[in-house]
Amino acid sequence: MVKIEPMTASHAGAVLHMMRTFYASAAVHTDGSEEVFRADLGACVGECPYLEGFVFTEDGAVVGYSMEARSFSTEYGRPCVWVEDLYLEPAYRGRGLAGEFFKFLEDKYPGCALRLEADPENAPALRAYRKSGFREMSYAELIKFT
Repeated sequence: MVKIEPMTASHAGAVLHMMRTFYASAAVHTDGSEEVFRADLGACVGECPYLEGFVFTEDGAVVGYSMEARSFSTEYGRPCVWVEDLYLEPAYRGRGLAGEFFKFLEDKYPGCALRLEADPENAPALRAYRKSGFREMSYAELIKFT
């Protein structure tokens, strides 16, 4: 049985390996870097109030991870939780774990807006997200680094 647990420093090796795989895939439009991966992981297991991480484990082995950023949506007038990363090892995909995780987040953050991004060509992920009640937005995302 797969469990959802808070990410700790003891999960670092497995999560870093999965981050490298995830960010090298077509699901993510940036390549990431070791510096960013380690900063993200440090924020998840440290005292950062904006980012938290979870791991999916089975028999003590990490089989997936997720990172969530917390903010406030002025558009919806409520707290917002962004699912920044959601990765499952291939053997664990298609088993309903994403849906279980979204239910976990709904219970943890009642009344929040849950948001995420997905590559429009990632049909399996889109099916899982839609099945969990997510709907597509017509926004174009823009970014600028200062």
